[in-house]
Amino acid sequence: MLKLFKNLEKKDWIYVFISIIFIVLQVWLELKIPDYMSKITELVQLNGTVKEILVQGGFMLGCALLSFASSVVVGYIIANLASNFSKNIREKLFNKVQSFSMEEIKKFQTSSLITRTINDIGNVEMMLTFGLQMIIKAPITAVWAIGKILGKSFEWTAITGGAVLVLLAMVITLMIIVLPRFKIVQKLIDSINGLTRENLKGIRVVRAFNAEKYQEDKFEKTNKKLTNTQLFNQKVMSLMSPMMYLIMNGVSLGIYFVGASLIYEALLADKITLFSNMVVFSSYAMQVIMSFLMLAMIFIMYPRASISADRINEVLHTKTKIRDGKETKTSEIGTIEFKNVSFKYPDSEEYVLEDISFKASKGETIAIIGSTGSGKSTLINLIPRFYDVTEGKVLVDGIDVRNYTLSALHDRLGYVPQRAVMFSGSVNYNVGYGTKTNYEVTKDKIKKAVKVAQAEEFVEKMPQKYESAIAQGGTNVSGGQKQRISIARAIARDPEIYIFDDSFSALDYKTDYILRKELKNYTKDATSIIVAQRIGTIKNADKIIVLDKGKCVGMGTHKELLKNCEVYKEIAYSQLSKEELENE
Repeated sequence: MLKLFKNLEKKDWIYVFISIIFIVLQVWLELKIPDYMSKITELVQLNGTVKEILVQGGFMLGCALLSFASSVVVGYIIANLASNFSKNIREKLFNKVQSFSMEEIKKFQTSSLITRTINDIGNVEMMLTFGLQMIIKAPITAVWAIGKILGKSFEWTAITGGAVLVLLAMVITLMIIVLPRFKIVQKLIDSINGLTRENLKGIRVVRAFNAEKYQEDKFEKTNKKLTNTQLFNQKVMSLMSPMMYLIMNGVSLGIYFVGASLIYEALLADKITLFSNMVVFSSYAMQVIMSFLMLAMIFIMYPRASISADRINEVLHTKTKIRDGKETKTSEIGTIEFKNVSFKYPDSEEYVLEDISFKASKGETIAIIGSTGSGKSTLINLIPRFYDVTEGKVLVDGIDVRNYTLSALHDRLGYVPQRAVMFSGSVNYNVGYGTKTNYEVTKDKIKKAVKVAQAEEFVEKMPQKYESAIAQGGTNVSGGQKQRISIARAIARDPEIYIFDDSFSALDYKTDYILRKELKNYTKDATSIIVAQRIGTIKNADKIIVLDKGKCVGMGTHKELLKNCEVYKEIAYSQLSKEELENE
């Protein structure tokens, strides 16, 4: 928790200091009220004048009103402090996740990262909002009140001290019981989020296979565990309140019982003083008990907030394996070279790629083909550094990609993923996304990119054309339309290197053919890396790399590979007839 609070800014600490001043003022005012109560009691018993009683009552009322005003100020300051702190932590958490490689994202899982960003930060904010005020006020009040009651009466002090010990023992016991279960709750919330996300993403498959009951049972199992764990914690914590009131009532009864005995045995002259002391002591004792009650409330909130803070810190202090280099400028343009590249995923013993070497020069089109699981997508994911090579080097424009700043490396690339990603916004926004001009690119350039990507036909038919809304995830457009918008996004960027990760798979053969033809003309000065399953998509590439089980088993043109690469021939003949291939 304390480690997370290091993220408080200088102005936040100023707010904390101001809050402490007002809390001290509030405590002083609250502890002055019993003094005036004592004076009023004495005046009533000694036949004081109405004016004297009203004066003391006025002072008492003034203290109460000023205490209220101080409390409001403190509440306002701490609410602002907590909100700003949460805002800053959310930003830091978001930015940190942005810097994660695919390895770190898979380690934490998407559902867990979402829980940490929303639920865990919310728990910490609640602790700050309510706990900070209590944690400052409670010790000050307790120490101050104890100082005022010391020496008043040994019996009364003993009763108050015993109540405090019982209270502390109760709180510690409850915390020992529930603390481990708070950790379980957060993990189960992660699981619930993961299952919900999984079900929503795969809802069509679930329905198609009549698997609703299976998904319901799966969810119910985790949901039941979460409910039972939370219910246990709530049952245990529900004991806190009645036991608190029992202790407070017990202290009051004890003080008045002892006070009655002392007053009964005292001389007449001392009875008034003892009665007044009893009233004052009772008020101060309640202040002490309330202080420890506030501390107990902190103990209730702290475990959950502490666990949440640990989870947030775990993300914030995770060292990313993909780190910025220093290089930004190069003498070469549009070259890619793999030098004896091997790669295996973290914690895996088997290599996904082994000893891959090839070079692509400016203006060339390099195609990569192979069976499912051969390592095609993994290979091109090494270029933008979604992963780093295990062995060997990947060079872009003659420089190892690990030596570039990530910004400089990505500026050189136009990446079209296997699954087209759409963002909520207009067509213009999605096509212009990621340009150097802060998403602002000329309309002519967007139209040109859309035209080359063969998206013009359906975009022009949309209600607002280029200003038409695209839903998050592109749920209001087809798979083929998403791919074409995604390709247009890369084209609008005018990169020196294009990376197409099976980006034509959702297109019909006609659209695929026309798009590739237009793309080749438009990107003739750029280097293109194409991953594809279709022979027709890659047969005109300058160089085709054939992968099989992570190894390069063939490299050359379409005609060369048909002659000397068995794996390529097998793939080719599975898609096209011998006559179609010979007539190419």
